[in-house]
Amino acid sequence: MEPFILISIAVVAAFFVATFKILKEYERGVIFMLGRYYKVKGPGLIMVIPGLQQIDKISLRTAVWDIPSQDLITRDNVSVKVNAVLYFRVVDPQKAIINVENFMEATGQLAQTTLRSVLGQHELDELLSERERLNADIQEILDQQTDNWGIKVSNVEIKHVDIDESMIRAIAQQAEAERARRAKIIHAAGEFEASQKLVEAARQLSGQPESLQLRYLQTLTEIAGEKNSTIVFPLPVDLLQSLKSLAKVTEKP
Repeated sequence: MEPFILISIAVVAAFFVATFKILKEYERGVIFMLGRYYKVKGPGLIMVIPGLQQIDKISLRTAVWDIPSQDLITRDNVSVKVNAVLYFRVVDPQKAIINVENFMEATGQLAQTTLRSVLGQHELDELLSERERLNADIQEILDQQTDNWGIKVSNVEIKHVDIDESMIRAIAQQAEAERARRAKIIHAAGEFEASQKLVEAARQLSGQPESLQLRYLQTLTEIAGEKNSTIVFPLPVDLLQSLKSLAKVTEKP
């Protein structure tokens, strides 16, 4: 009698284990009834009828896929190696199980081809300076193509852009030339602004002879303060004429 009881208990336990499943908060179970899609269950305790129903578990958590380094040629014919990281999650378990055999592998392969296709349409400068825009473009394309698989691509981040050392030297020379060009433009703009101010000052002084005389005397004071052994300075013609007129007046009886 005891062996029969033990066998009965074992059968009941096995039936219970096979019938009832516990799914975590981030898990869902896609149920098939005699091979046909039935429903999505979970989380918590669910029942699966042995022999009639089958269950495929799927996680709804965000998955991280490291896209391997991809060799590509930019629009300006520069060979580079680019790798990235992809963040995605399942939003429709039914589509993820039924519409694609392995949604993880399919999404990863699609990310590799999309990365090469999108980045190959841009120049090297854009790859180095506009990563945020390129990330958004790749993410949008992937999100549209994986929608039929029940996948939501939340983010794509370009990690590294590797180029040859010869190209690194060329980029450094280009950056140096760009800095020199900007320095010349800034210097020329400063000279132009200074010339405009000088013209305005000359125009103002020419209309006020007294101001011109004061400026002349101030210049003499600055020269004298330098303690030079010999100072040669011109006398304004107006000043000489004034002194000459003053001398003629003093000579009259």
